[in-house]
Amino acid sequence: MRVIPSRLGAARSERLRLVVLSLFIGGGAGLGAVAFRYLIEGLTRLFSGHEDYAGLGHVANPHVAFLGRYFVVLTPVVAGLLYGPLIYLFAREARGHGVPEVMVAVARNGGRIRPQVAVVKALASALCIGGGGSVGREGPIVQIGSALGSTLGQVCRLGEQRTRLLVACGAAGGIAATFNAPLAGVFFAMEIILREWATESFGMVVLSSVTASVVGRSVLGDNPFLSLPAFRVDHVSQYPLFAVLGLIAGLTGVAFSRVLYAVEDVCDWVWRGPEWARPAVGGLLLGGLLLALPEMYGVGYPVLGRAVAGGYGVAFLVALLVGKLFVCSVTIGIGGSGGVFAPALFCGAMTGAVFGDAAHAIAPDTAGSIGTYALIGMGAVFAGAARAPITAVVILFELTGEYTIILPLMLAIVLAAGVSHFVSHDTVYTRKLLRRGIDIDEPADAALRRRPASDVMTAPPTAVRESLRLEDGAAMFADSAESHLPVADDRGTYLGVLAAVDVINALAAGETTTARSLTTTTTPVTPETPLGVVLHELERGAGAVPVVDSENAITGWIRHRDLLLVLSSGTLPIGASLNAAGPDPGMPAPRSHDDSTAIDRRTTS
Repeated sequence: MRVIPSRLGAARSERLRLVVLSLFIGGGAGLGAVAFRYLIEGLTRLFSGHEDYAGLGHVANPHVAFLGRYFVVLTPVVAGLLYGPLIYLFAREARGHGVPEVMVAVARNGGRIRPQVAVVKALASALCIGGGGSVGREGPIVQIGSALGSTLGQVCRLGEQRTRLLVACGAAGGIAATFNAPLAGVFFAMEIILREWATESFGMVVLSSVTASVVGRSVLGDNPFLSLPAFRVDHVSQYPLFAVLGLIAGLTGVAFSRVLYAVEDVCDWVWRGPEWARPAVGGLLLGGLLLALPEMYGVGYPVLGRAVAGGYGVAFLVALLVGKLFVCSVTIGIGGSGGVFAPALFCGAMTGAVFGDAAHAIAPDTAGSIGTYALIGMGAVFAGAARAPITAVVILFELTGEYTIILPLMLAIVLAAGVSHFVSHDTVYTRKLLRRGIDIDEPADAALRRRPASDVMTAPPTAVRESLRLEDGAAMFADSAESHLPVADDRGTYLGVLAAVDVINALAAGETTTARSLTTTTTPVTPETPLGVVLHELERGAGAVPVVDSENAITGWIRHRDLLLVLSSGTLPIGASLNAAGPDPGMPAPRSHDDSTAIDRRTTS
């Protein structure tokens, strides 16, 4: 009777510890977001001479006024010379947009992220954005907060499930403090990072998000990261237009992902030098693009806000859309570090504004505000790119505080996510992992089920001839210590499987017959057959599955214990252990039939 109270006490103590850790992580993520923002602002001032260069046009840097507007050609080069070696030497997973690395850490690595990632990611991303990289700050802060959560989980020796939860808490805190959007932080962590919904997880993530928001607001103020005018829906006839915008935005989101990785592939194909120098050399290309379109400098929130307010013409909106798609992709492709959340919102605003202008040209009396379409386009393009509709709805609602925008926003975002799912299997986050051979959406045993039967089959036991008497068959079972034996004809052709229990029952009943009469039909497989087929046969009750060649001669044998032996030895791990850098380098290549047989013979001898 004393055991139950002690277990309840231990459970309460564990929950209390998680509450304390989630609060601590939220505070740390909030402070990290504040420090990261100040770091970006400081480096932007250092490199450009202005607080935010994106909305200023072709102005000079007062620190190097003699260069005029051409200073932007050099700032990405100088920044690349600094963050390129930093990433290469200390944390190569800090390259890119960061969120996929956190996702794979949660899905495959038990939430383990190296502690130095937080520092390296913060410095590298701040240098990249401050030096003109056209990327966002949400990916870095997600990775920074997640690294904090993972480090605490490992220091406190928590299990994998608890560590994953703390990683999600760090991600939620980072998003909440960066965007001053606590609800968006919660749903981003649950929908994209943790990818599951549980009451306890939700509660801890909320605590972390709220704490980070309180910390961020106490330092940065209670203002949204983007100031937007008030919006409203003027007429019910606008809803069909919102639906069409959702479909277009969903395709734009898919295009955003495709262009991003296509440009990265081109950069990989072109570059032949050392990786640490790639950002600096590629910075020349980035600088040339910034010289042509300075609105692409950094995150670009001033440009986004002006577009939503209707400050640009249609032609320039299209130029900004295409420019952001390409310049963001180049920034990532040359080895830059930064997020894709803000660029997706940027592209969405341009898409929506262009659509709103077209709607006004067609139906000027009922189309409504262009800014409304720009706002809805922001959420819809992000939903199409990341396929996270709940996060998209919540963050746009928190940005505006306008409940009247919820219905058209939900309509467009759901349609955008739906069309994205219809035309693409991956998202802007999972595509990076799929290119490494990592599919976090597949079942845990999918890697095992794809492997060939030759990886686990053993040398077959001596086959029972179909004409053998049961008494002699019993002796063969006794000598082999097998529960099942293959049955073959005089030419060695596979006929079926004989079970020891059937022989025992027949002899106990006084039957005098041959092995053929008790043979059961078990579908044989070939050495190339996926193990998923073998597992299906074993799950149906087969005691063993024979492996045959093209002439139906028995060449291998697979039992439950063969699978267990290989799995327990670690030579064929279920779900292939994967780290943030890609597939586990220790994963063995599929063995040949002769090699696997030799190994299994040594094991069973």
